[in-house]
Amino acid sequence: MDVRVPRLAEGVESATVANILVAPGDRIEKDQVILELETEKAVGPIPSPASGEVTKIHVKQGDEVAVGQVLMTLAEQGAVEKAAQDEKSKRRAVQRKTAQQGAPQQSEKLAAPEGLQPEPYRYESRSGFPPPASPSVRKIARELGIDLTRVKGSEAEGRITLGDIKAHIEQLQQIASAPGPAPEKAPKATPTSADFSRWGSIQKKRISTTRRTIGQRMYDSWSTIPHITQMDEADITELMELIKKHGPSYEKKGARLTFTPFALKAAVTALKKYPIFNSSLDEATEEIVYKQYYHLGVAVDTEAGLIVPVLRDVDKKSLSDLSAELNKLVERTRQRKVSLEELQGGTFTISNQGGIGGSHFTPIINKPEVAVLGLGRAALKPVVKNGKIEARLMLPLALSYDHRVIDGADAARFVRELTQALVSFKEADLKLIQR
Repeated sequence: MDVRVPRLAEGVESATVANILVAPGDRIEKDQVILELETEKAVGPIPSPASGEVTKIHVKQGDEVAVGQVLMTLAEQGAVEKAAQDEKSKRRAVQRKTAQQGAPQQSEKLAAPEGLQPEPYRYESRSGFPPPASPSVRKIARELGIDLTRVKGSEAEGRITLGDIKAHIEQLQQIASAPGPAPEKAPKATPTSADFSRWGSIQKKRISTTRRTIGQRMYDSWSTIPHITQMDEADITELMELIKKHGPSYEKKGARLTFTPFALKAAVTALKKYPIFNSSLDEATEEIVYKQYYHLGVAVDTEAGLIVPVLRDVDKKSLSDLSAELNKLVERTRQRKVSLEELQGGTFTISNQGGIGGSHFTPIINKPEVAVLGLGRAALKPVVKNGKIEARLMLPLALSYDHRVIDGADAARFVRELTQALVSFKEADLKLIQR
């Protein structure tokens, strides 16, 4: 039996072969994992649908495969020998039949090429005069731009009538509407490699499957979406003091309290007030799809590259619940144990670089979403507050949005609402963990 690529997930029609865990000749059991497929940055195991012997593997590591494509072939023990014997018998039968009949004779006639048009008609005048036609016919031909030497006359001595002109026009229309040969595709430019070793020692490392997937998705988003980035800063001085105060109690409950859950809750507040940021553009129907749920993606830095798992129903969860769920999700993502389902269905994405460093940056939208929020590292800055200069902890914000759907004024309002939500957290919000 043939083992084929199963239906992976809704909207996913292809995958990349990440690992092949068996070899031809191996005896495998039903539900044994035989290979791993990588889709949308998630690696999923493919179990064997039956027990048997691996007779042939049709793919290799790194191949792009589609749903329904044959991955490998299995046979019951002993079936391999029987299949080989049958194939040998068939070859011998063909050889005997060929020897009895002799070599087939080559056909003497060649098929005429298809699609050739007859040579166009042209009037040849021995006297040098134009083809015969009445003055009214000549006038019509001039007005229509018809060359009478191309029109075959039906009357005596090739005289052209009005009916001949009509027939000529119909013939031209048929030729114009007939399907022509398919236009030749422009040759695809072949990438060329530079010899960097001419200037010193080098080291080469093949691009991983995950990195290729990330690169392709980023290219698709950047090349199809007009990006604009709105930048601002938020004063999170009081918020960080609350996080520092309640952090130990969260850790006792098995949840590490970080800034990201607060950013998630603040984002939901802004998304509810400005629902255009929680939408998607359906380019096929030219409709904006407003989503009534809030599934927020969080960009996670892993050894394989940037992966964005999704937290479901952020609006319905407390800060303590979000903290615990986020910690587990991030850990499974870094271990490449996150499922494909957990990477899909996001409505808005947050990319927090605060733990790494840096200030403002321009994040790329996670298509089909229409906006993404980038957070930099908060830094102490002199700020005028109540008429006095104070040292305040200022958080860099960078909101990239799809300018086909969102205007700059709405982006400014969204960032303002987000900033206000970040400074509005109360100590009672953090004490929910003690329920």
